[in-house]
Amino acid sequence: MHQPVTDNPFVIMFINMVIVFGVLTAIWGLIELTHRLDPTKKKAEPPAAAPVAAMPAPVPAAPAAPVVPAGLNTETVAVIAAAVTACGYSAEQIHAIRPAEQPAWRDFGRAKGMRTPR
Repeated sequence: MHQPVTDNPFVIMFINMVIVFGVLTAIWGLIELTHRLDPTKKKAEPPAAAPVAAMPAPVPAAPAAPVVPAGLNTETVAVIAAAVTACGYSAEQIHAIRPAEQPAWRDFGRAKGMRTPR
């Protein structure tokens, strides 16, 4: 019968680790080869010949006093304006702040208030 080459667990571990890392290196090489030979990869476009002019630093405009609708305080308007600005719009693009009419929510609150035991 066949006798094992070694019974030392560290030698067995070393042999197994060499095999594992060898296979991983071979897979990495195949992936790199695939990336280099990929026919579907888009070619890099040459840079534009015209130099890009430096953009002037934006000058903060003096904020105009916002028109506060009835029922909204200035802090609420400021929070709404900050949220809209955080979404990528400028303060000049905000035309109006109006409460949305949602009678379904109002009616749900009334119905829930009537069903709540007191």
